[in-house]
Amino acid sequence: MARIFVVEDNEGLRDTIVSYLQLDEHEVVPFSRLAGLEDAARMRRPDLLILDVMLPDGDGFLFARKLRAFCAAPIIFLTARTSESDRITGFEVGGDDYVVKPFSNKELMLRVRALLRRVQTAAAAPAESALQRWSLQHDGHGHALELDQAGHLCRHNGKAVALTAAEWKILSHLAQNPSIVVSRERLLGVCLDYLAEGSERTIDTHIKNIRIKLAHVPWIDTVRGFGYRFTGEPSRHGKGSEASGRTASQPDGVDA
Repeated sequence: MARIFVVEDNEGLRDTIVSYLQLDEHEVVPFSRLAGLEDAARMRRPDLLILDVMLPDGDGFLFARKLRAFCAAPIIFLTARTSESDRITGFEVGGDDYVVKPFSNKELMLRVRALLRRVQTAAAAPAESALQRWSLQHDGHGHALELDQAGHLCRHNGKAVALTAAEWKILSHLAQNPSIVVSRERLLGVCLDYLAEGSERTIDTHIKNIRIKLAHVPWIDTVRGFGYRFTGEPSRHGKGSEASGRTASQPDGVDA
């Protein structure tokens, strides 16, 4: 059972979503607007948010960006906006999925289950392989990346990095397959559990967000026409300045 916040101003649609979630035995906290949502998220951290984009008192995209400062719970956006630019914006501000109205309630439930399963799988990683450290030389400096599978934590050069569930899964999968080119299609299947509409751009946008959060240190190369490749090397040290990783090449293709 998960605690899920449903933020939707259409009462009929909100009640329907709540009913479906309760049938799956989730604890559901409904909201008709953004007012009070931030305080509620700080006091009772949700496991997932279903968030309308166009609300009476604000923009769901702007709220999601603010939420990401203190909460890494997966976000599913609900919206009537159908353009690719809106979809990309949704992922750029920290969304994990994007559902266009009108939609099938059964499909929405499948997406909810997929996101929750992804988070639970990461949390259940074996303890013996829980901590992974990687090193990389770039611009004359050593850099360190640490992925704590058990705690679902990422640290870059000793500083915590807040990743969304999708970003975590993608970075973790690439890191577990170093120097191997992983296609966008495989990342979709392994990391997102389904083929989302506009799928290739979805992966590209998540990669772009990861790069920004890792200070543009080239941990991930773009291999034009094929996919992405993790460039770090396993490290026994905790700090990049102590690590002896290889010098990373510049990305083979343009940034996502």
